[in-house]
Amino acid sequence: MKSSKRHTLSGLLAICCIVPLQTFAQNQTSANFLGVGTSHILDTYITQEKFHGIGFTYLNIREREKPQKRWNNIIEHEIDLSSTKDRGRSSSMLEGSYNLYWGRYRQWRLFDDKLQLQAGGLANATLGFLYDMTNSNNPAQARFALNVMPSGIATYDFTLWRRQFSLRYELNVPLVGLMFSPNYGQSYYEIFSLGHYDHNIVPTTFVSAPTFRQLLTLDWRTGKKWSLRIGYLGNYQQAAVNNLKQHIYAHRVMIGIVRHFAIDAKP
Repeated sequence: MKSSKRHTLSGLLAICCIVPLQTFAQNQTSANFLGVGTSHILDTYITQEKFHGIGFTYLNIREREKPQKRWNNIIEHEIDLSSTKDRGRSSSMLEGSYNLYWGRYRQWRLFDDKLQLQAGGLANATLGFLYDMTNSNNPAQARFALNVMPSGIATYDFTLWRRQFSLRYELNVPLVGLMFSPNYGQSYYEIFSLGHYDHNIVPTTFVSAPTFRQLLTLDWRTGKKWSLRIGYLGNYQQAAVNNLKQHIYAHRVMIGIVRHFAIDAKP
């Protein structure tokens, strides 16, 4: 009799311990797509000449959403490579960069959940380079920047020809940040070998570095777990600091796939 009571008590304690650890579904999407388009480059530290050519982009977007919560997180990884020439087609410049975006958004669902609006902000880290293949004086320029960017996203779900589609638009605008830049006439030898600092870590605002980015995509839901995505990515990075000007304007036509899945997570 006592043994039976002990087993009953143990069972009740086990249930009490398990109940607080109940899990719930957390929706996630992971998008991977490639883009190709034009790149327009200017960096007056290297040359006063403007360059344009073809560029390629890989973009990964991972979004986590808890149905019972009003906030969600988005992480984006963007890798860009460009091969450009000057207007006379006599000089060549290579460009490469990696951008990490981490965002947190407040969301609203309207019209029976067909329209989703998200407003929040992104932390952006940029690491990249420019290399002039025909310039032997100052052939390269390093790029490093940190930015805080207000951001908004609108997503509209609709049905057409008995198929499910989603139209999504994302806009990131500049606010404040920091960037690395040599000063006018300063060499990298002076900075890194001699240690001569000359205002090389520069605070930036939406006035001195009006960088912004937009992404417009259309998803076709091909199944419960997969979507086909096409779209346009415009990334416009520009700055005027230390008496130097630079810009990289990237226009890309994007295509890729989106995976939809749900995982169990603790509350």
